[in-house]
Amino acid sequence: MGEDTQALSLENICMVDGSWTYTDQFSGIRSVWKDDRGKIQLIGTRNLRRRETSLHSELEALRWTMESMLQHSTCQRFETDCKDLIAKVVDPQAWPNFSTELEVIQLFKMCFPDFKIEYFPRVQNGIADSLARNARSFHRPLCFVGYSISVWLPRPLQI
Repeated sequence: MGEDTQALSLENICMVDGSWTYTDQFSGIRSVWKDDRGKIQLIGTRNLRRRETSLHSELEALRWTMESMLQHSTCQRFETDCKDLIAKVVDPQAWPNFSTELEVIQLFKMCFPDFKIEYFPRVQNGIADSLARNARSFHRPLCFVGYSISVWLPRPLQI
């Protein structure tokens, strides 16, 4: 009998991140969609008027990313470095202070038949983290979705 070999099968993933400080005018959000080979297919970065808290920024990043994925991809798997965000999405009734934001997320979840949200450590997500911080510090409104980083956006570190 021959040896059974198991092929490594990666899934499409979309990494989500929000960036917030009390002093900045904007919150930054970003997403990076990678295909099943780990190749970046789409990058999104945006800033919004500063949200109430960092968790509000993380929720807004997920909402915007889910909306973008519905337009550009069949991606069902989302990753974040925010464990509190995952807890809120998994059990929205336990978080009444975020009910408005979570209601929108729950509506979007219905559009993804196999929705998953998982933890992804920040140290393994340098591109997305850097894009979110850069968007936050941009001094005018910013919204960018594309297949490569625009020349006017600072280049994030490659990991």
